[in-house]
This record gives sequence, C-alpha cells and structure tokens, in this order.
Amino acid sequence: MTEIVIIEDEKPAYRLLKGMIRKLRPDWDLVAHHESVIDAVTWFQANAHPDIVFMDIQLADGLSFTILDQVKLESFVIFTTAFDDYAIQAFKVNSIDYLLKPFDEEALENAMTKYEELTDGLKHKNTESIKVDELMASIRMEQKLYRTRFLITYRDTLYTLPVSDIAYFYSENRITYAVAYTSKEHIVGYCLDKLSEDLNPDQFFRASRSTLVHIDAIKHISPYFGGKISVTLQPPAKGKLTVSKEKAPVFKQWLNY
Repeated sequence: MTEIVIIEDEKPAYRLLKGMIRKLRPDWDLVAHHESVIDAVTWFQANAHPDIVFMDIQLADGLSFTILDQVKLESFVIFTTAFDDYAIQAFKVNSIDYLLKPFDEEALENAMTKYEELTDGLKHKNTESIKVDELMASIRMEQKLYRTRFLITYRDTLYTLPVSDIAYFYSENRITYAVAYTSKEHIVGYCLDKLSEDLNPDQFFRASRSTLVHIDAIKHISPYFGGKISVTLQPPAKGKLTVSKEKAPVFKQWLNY
C-alpha cells in the first residue's frame, strides 16, 4: 500500500486534493495531514516517512522548502502551488513533479503515474529502497541541472530572484541573505550547505563558513596573514572576507579554471 502525507494549510485545497487522490487511487493511505512547517517537521522527526509527500510551497509559517532543510526526507515529493510554472521550474529538480492550483485531475493522474513508473522501474532493478537525496543527485548528474532562481517571500507577496542577479550569499544569525549586484539583500530559506549543492560549482564557491560567492562578484584577491587569501567583493561585503590557508589552493584553482 502506498502511504501519503499532505502538507497544505488551505482547507478547501486540502479537501479537494484528498478527494481527488481517493477517487484516482482508492487504495492509497493518507497517514497524516499538516498545515505548517513546524508541525510537519515535528511529525517527520517522530514517525516513519511515507512513500509520497504532497507539499504546498507556501505555508502560513513559511516556505515548505525549510522542511527539507531540517529533515532528511526519505519520501518522494510532489509540490503544489498557486503560482505559474515559470516561478517554480527551478524546483523541479527537488521533486518528482509539481501541481498547479486549482488542482487538475489529469495533472494529478500524470504525477501519480510518474511516481508509479519510477518506483516500478526501481523494483525491476532489484532496488529495495530509494532515498530522495540519492535520486536527486542522480537526476542532477544526468541532466546537469542547477538552480536558476529563487522564490522570495516579502511581507504578503512572493517574487522570483534569478541566480544570475546574485553576487553572493552570506549567513548571519542563522539567516541566509542573497546579495544582488544592485546591493539589495534578499532573505532566502536555505542554509549555505544546501545552496552549495543546488548552485553551479563553476560559478559559486564557498569562500568561508558564512559566505558563498559568485565568481563575477570577486573584484580582486590578495595574500593575507597565515597563508590566507583576502577577497574583495563587488558589491562590498559587510566584513572582511578571507579564504583559509587550507582552502586557498582550491580557491585559486577554481578561479583559474
């Protein structure tokens, strides 16, 4: 039996999705429903993970992507959203599929069939289990897909921020900021470890524990004490940015690639 969890804070949308799933796959078992990031994280930390999670992107207490930052989810994910697909193309590498609201029965059927074909193929290969992070790594490697934009929450609105507009990321007080070439800062719901995985390594380098820089944002570099490298960014960083002695050779090689 296929077990599912629905993460959706809009009751009409939840009832519609649940009803459509029961109609199309009456043998599937809905084991839990959550309306917030915090409730979902708490549940996933205490319970066995289902086969599929239907996950609304925007929840009352934040973006659902933060769930994936806090939990090593061992489930397939189908995102749901009310926004046009141009705003979520980048998230397809993080999920099996996505559904636009209002839900369409044909689109839901296609997403569920996609899941069934994928898992059936894995069974034929005698694969006993599959982890989402391993699957996504495989997809990225085969298709060479990297994140191209971010969906940013600002007050009561959402807007997209192209990766091409970002000079660097920095983390401060457990909040990650994307700094655009215009110097404007945007809060993104991802830690730097996750960003390092999702962004093209030819373009971005983890210069320090708190900074991830785009190669075009580096104005110049110079030797620093103890074998370190001092990096000057444009737009300027808030504090002094140095690359450690251990990372310095790799950093130079990256710049010269």
